[in-house]
Amino acid sequence: MSAASPMIQGQRHYGMDWLRIAAFALLIVYHVAMVFAPWAWVIKTPHSYPALIAPMALLTPWRLPLLFAVSGYASRKLFDRSGGARAFARSRALRLLVPLGFGMAAVVPLEMWVRVLETGYPHNYLHFWAIDYWRAGSFYGREFPSWEHLWFVAYLATYTLLLAALIGWRGAAVAAWLDRAAAWLAQGPRLLWVPIAGLATLRLALLFVVPERQGLASDWSGHSQYVPIFLFGFALAGAPQLWPAIARLWKAALGVAAIAGAVLVTVELAWPGTAIPPHAWMALDRAARVAMAWSMIVALFHVAERWWNRDHRWRKPLAEAVFPFYIVHHPAIVLIAWYTLPLALGPFAEFTLLLSGTALVCFAVYAAGRRIGWLRPLIGLASKPAAIAPAAAQRGAAFERDGEIAALVGLDAAHRGAADDPPAMDAHEVRA
Repeated sequence: MSAASPMIQGQRHYGMDWLRIAAFALLIVYHVAMVFAPWAWVIKTPHSYPALIAPMALLTPWRLPLLFAVSGYASRKLFDRSGGARAFARSRALRLLVPLGFGMAAVVPLEMWVRVLETGYPHNYLHFWAIDYWRAGSFYGREFPSWEHLWFVAYLATYTLLLAALIGWRGAAVAAWLDRAAAWLAQGPRLLWVPIAGLATLRLALLFVVPERQGLASDWSGHSQYVPIFLFGFALAGAPQLWPAIARLWKAALGVAAIAGAVLVTVELAWPGTAIPPHAWMALDRAARVAMAWSMIVALFHVAERWWNRDHRWRKPLAEAVFPFYIVHHPAIVLIAWYTLPLALGPFAEFTLLLSGTALVCFAVYAAGRRIGWLRPLIGLASKPAAIAPAAAQRGAAFERDGEIAALVGLDAAHRGAADDPPAMDAHEVRA
């Protein structure tokens, strides 16, 4: 496929699968590195390593916006084959809210226990989970209840369900608006500079008005960025005319990202850690974050389209493993760090131990989830499909070989491929 050739509508985009896999793998490495970085995090080594400032500063602005963009793209693919807004909302609620609830009940408590241990909590985990975790308000300096790293799932579920409600109310108007917006952005360099200008305006307008903190009802600064980026991904999946624009602008986008990255590293080095820069520098920093986030999305989408849009035997299991890995990786890092930091290992040994231990926990949870039917939906995997009777399976295989299925139902090969498209974020329509 050439750089400028658009995706056939309904066809699976393997590049987006690989991009999602890479983004979540990078997220795990990033969180392990946060144990050693100079910035505040859940648990820290006694010594920070300033050498991490530059690479971490270059990753921070775009890693989460990229996930929302990819999730928006996959949401559109799922919506197109869901049968309507109501079915789409029901599917997303089950696949996002169930793991969110399970995570807050069974996974997040492990991390919150370590958090209160750091401030003097005297009891073991079973006592904490049975009695103290279920409180509301401040406890040992921490706020309860908490969804910790699962805030991304909560945000994504909210955006998706609100979009489904909007489509159910004014579906034709929404589709027409997205089509017009896509056609307008596809002209000239608009796809690069218009979103940067709009997102930067929103970010700066809120900068000194509302606090920058996570919270579904308080993170207006985050919502001002994530919602438009999520909608862009949703629109892109139904607007093939945007792919040539992405192919045309990706080099310029890399240039913008490089300039913005230089600004970000300069600010981080000048005001490290919790130091607060002057207002003018803070505003420049936030504008540079927006510019880098959007330009990296454009560049990485081109990479996914041009070089990664091909299948491999590892794609399906890795794409399926993304959501379970995301759910468990954060508390795995925190617990391993809590028990190994007192050993006073060197930074390279500690990093290797944290990364390999976290990967082992993630793979173990995913392997167990694939085999235990009731656990699958709790960790974000699709419910195991019912077994097909041997005779029916044999007839289905024969039909597929002869091409008779396509003739019977009127589907071409591209639309058969669409049935394998991933849903938002977790890619779990893939069958085990």
